[in-house]
Amino acid sequence: MKLSQRSQNITPSATLALSAKAKQMKKAGVDVINLTAGEPNFNTPYHIKKAAIAAIESGKSDFYTPALGIDELRAAIANFVNWDHKTNFDKDNVAVTVGGKFSLYAVAQVVLDPGDEVLIPLPYWVSYGEQVKLAGAVPVFVKPQAYKVTVEELEACRTPKTTAIIINSPQNPSGLIYTREELESIGNWAVEHDICLIADDMYSKLVYNDNEFVSLMDLSPAIRRQTILVNGFSKAYAMTGWRVGYTVADKQIIKLINAVVGHETSNIAAVSQYAALAAITGDQSYTKKMRDAYEERLNTLFPMLNAIPGFNLERKPEGAFYLFPKVEEAVLMCHFASTEAFVQALLDEAHVAVVPGSAFGMDEYIRLSYAASMEDLVAAAGRMKEFVEKHM
Repeated sequence: MKLSQRSQNITPSATLALSAKAKQMKKAGVDVINLTAGEPNFNTPYHIKKAAIAAIESGKSDFYTPALGIDELRAAIANFVNWDHKTNFDKDNVAVTVGGKFSLYAVAQVVLDPGDEVLIPLPYWVSYGEQVKLAGAVPVFVKPQAYKVTVEELEACRTPKTTAIIINSPQNPSGLIYTREELESIGNWAVEHDICLIADDMYSKLVYNDNEFVSLMDLSPAIRRQTILVNGFSKAYAMTGWRVGYTVADKQIIKLINAVVGHETSNIAAVSQYAALAAITGDQSYTKKMRDAYEERLNTLFPMLNAIPGFNLERKPEGAFYLFPKVEEAVLMCHFASTEAFVQALLDEAHVAVVPGSAFGMDEYIRLSYAASMEDLVAAAGRMKEFVEKHM
């Protein structure tokens, strides 16, 4: 049977693969601390579950919905975005999708042609490049001098084929946030060269220690017109299993996403849409509760990791829930051939699961999630320190 070249060129998700292996070991009775997946360790708030149950019991979840989602949810998302960013969107600017990941996929299908180039700053979320490739386009990875890309670095990589740039802030995996000035500079450059700005704001509600989140949607009308916003419910509402994401953009783009979604998924599960409606229109205090817990974990874990020999956290994360220490020195001190070998041994011997930085385009780093209990995080830091000291 012939297999497509496209499918064979796609790299499987390292985070999902490592998370699955850690879960398998845990199921087998191994005391694994799994810090791989970007998944809150909180349950979905009760009022959201209650709304889902009500939708099931009333029969509202039994049938297809419009491809882009029920009107009430699309309107509520538009109102939510308008409140946050002083915009003027309505439901026809909103597409509801099977998670933020599929929002990004659908956007790529709509704005990219074969041969188009997409600028992706490093470190990058694992799926960006693969989704660009699935659209037949070419990911161009831009390595900044200091985590956050500058206009000069983008300009050095721009060609006549440059069509879009993906800006993720707070950034997965580094947790850093682009400032207003940095975003304005990038946004004005994109407008000047007619480059689409894809804003992945998935972690916008998870910002710590008095840092400020600014979206490309907060900037000038010209930058806003050039921007496609992607977000979702997984992180801010602990709804990873419900799979609800959304895109906010020009109405013509949303119409084209409607065509893509109609053929790819029909619609996301109706019950998830009613749950999301309760999340975005209901009590927001649970999000703050999670944010406060993540902030405490970050402030506890950051110095513990920096105390591990050969670990270097050059900048403290400002948002999201990841730490991205540089471990190149530790790998050398412990006599491993690569970061991947270091990570594998860490899992096999110390039973701590993390993701090698190669998954994010930076081999000399590892990513670990602090969306785990404080007890597990402290224990994991201790295990990692013992592991490094043992192999030195």
